[in-house]
Amino acid sequence: MTPDTQTETATRSQVPAASETSLHGSVLVLIQFDVCEEIRLDQLREIFGARTVEQPSFKHPTPGYIRYQRPPVVESIEPLVLETGERLHGQIKYYDYGVLSVVFELPFSGDWDMLVRLGSRWVWDVDFAGHASRIAHQKLERAAPALVKPYAEWLSEDYFIFHVREVPGCPSAADLVNSHGERIAQIVRGETAQLSDGERTEILQSRISYYPNDLAVIGYNAAFLYDSASGAETAIQLLEYANSQLLEFRHYDEFLTRELEGVYASLDKGTGMLARWRLARAATKLHTVLLDVSELTEHADNAIKFLSDMFSARLYKVAAAKVGVPDYKDLVTQKVHTAEELYRFMVDQFNQSRAFFLELTVVIILVIELVYLFRGSMF
Repeated sequence: MTPDTQTETATRSQVPAASETSLHGSVLVLIQFDVCEEIRLDQLREIFGARTVEQPSFKHPTPGYIRYQRPPVVESIEPLVLETGERLHGQIKYYDYGVLSVVFELPFSGDWDMLVRLGSRWVWDVDFAGHASRIAHQKLERAAPALVKPYAEWLSEDYFIFHVREVPGCPSAADLVNSHGERIAQIVRGETAQLSDGERTEILQSRISYYPNDLAVIGYNAAFLYDSASGAETAIQLLEYANSQLLEFRHYDEFLTRELEGVYASLDKGTGMLARWRLARAATKLHTVLLDVSELTEHADNAIKFLSDMFSARLYKVAAAKVGVPDYKDLVTQKVHTAEELYRFMVDQFNQSRAFFLELTVVIILVIELVYLFRGSMF
């Protein structure tokens, strides 16, 4: 071997091959808005000529799968071009319980450091919510006939999914966590700085796998997926559904807070006879609110069904817990119970006032009859 050949061989051994450093996948940004009480999907489909989203694919070859009760309607949108020149493909999903989901996707190829930097920049520096809000308002101008009780102000949620399809060497999930767990944790948190051991451990505890070579690490505002395109489809849809549920329960939490404040204001106006009679109207309104909230939250809560697929159910449970669905659901449940107690109290107060009024009426009638009786006996 000549000296030049030895030098060339040494140089090649020092520079890693592209196949050893290159990751392949895509980054998804989910921006969701709670726009109305309900979207009539059949009418919307006629307006846009959009398609219905396909049922999530099988994660594994068993009879179990997940199914939408009423699958969302999907419409493609024009690509979004960022100031950096990145071109993102997009689509909108319309859910029948009043949530609109804007999804941007960017194909990715690069190393771990590049993915960490991209994640941090997208999570903290890019105003995806502003872009999505502009697109959503434009679309809903045409969709107005299909919206039931549209809201003047929209609540929103955003979520990031870093989906890696290919990793050099095709490592198992356990090997990937052992070798790149620190980078995965940084991606999920949107951080470029090194995280503490405790924070990294806490993030990686929220991981779940079905096969040895797939992995989902789920955080409160982002998730890392290592899976094939078809394998990750179910996880992506479940993460989207969990965030839409969070949005719905946030809406009903704020709605019930406003309603309870109105009830407390009514109770503070006084405890006299007339005030108690006014409680009847307030109690009727509160009862109507309770029925509406119970119906609509049940609708959102049961929009998707798990049929014999325990892995998808566990994946959804982890996702819902991390984004905060149970916490807001508990808040709504507590306020519903408070509203029910207030309703019973207001009804009792009204019944007492009505009973007192009836008794007073009887006494007055008796007094009048006695007056006429004595007047008659005197003449």
